[in-house]
Amino acid sequence: KSLHFDTTITDTLHRHVQTLAHISAGLGQGINATPWPGLNEYDSEAVITTVHREPLDRTPSPENYRHHFRLLRTGLIQWMLGQVQPQGMPSWQVFTQQVVEVLDHVRSCEHARVLLVSSGGPIATALSHVLTTPVATTIDLNMRIRNSAVSELSFTRSRHSLMTFNTLPHLDHPQFADWVTSA
Repeated sequence: KSLHFDTTITDTLHRHVQTLAHISAGLGQGINATPWPGLNEYDSEAVITTVHREPLDRTPSPENYRHHFRLLRTGLIQWMLGQVQPQGMPSWQVFTQQVVEVLDHVRSCEHARVLLVSSGGPIATALSHVLTTPVATTIDLNMRIRNSAVSELSFTRSRHSLMTFNTLPHLDHPQFADWVTSA
């Protein structure tokens, strides 16, 4: 049986339009999506700049990679607690509200199969809202999300429930083992 979605929503970033095109090709069907800016990813560079003003060393190395993510985690915590405001970004409360608006919209699509295509930040925010987790857990979820991972929610008119998190069923075959990547 072919996988079918009644409604598809994606953010407005080019990389997710590309992701949706690959999903469409993989399913062998055209999928039209409603663009929803409230699913757009936060600007990680703007977040880092709030806690580290100097340019980062971009030379690929494990230490530079760890340094980048330590700074990102620190910036995210401070943004989420309202201690800093990254330039060009909404407040954490507004970012969260935009993601929750998408979840509310999905709940209004009773008995529908809905596909959302987005990034780690909005996905972790949505899951944290559903699970009512603290800020630190939201960041932990965000840092664990693998590229092209699938998380599933079930929903009724009144609530969402987490079914799966961070799965890669489309990469289960051993020939795709080196395709599994994280941020």
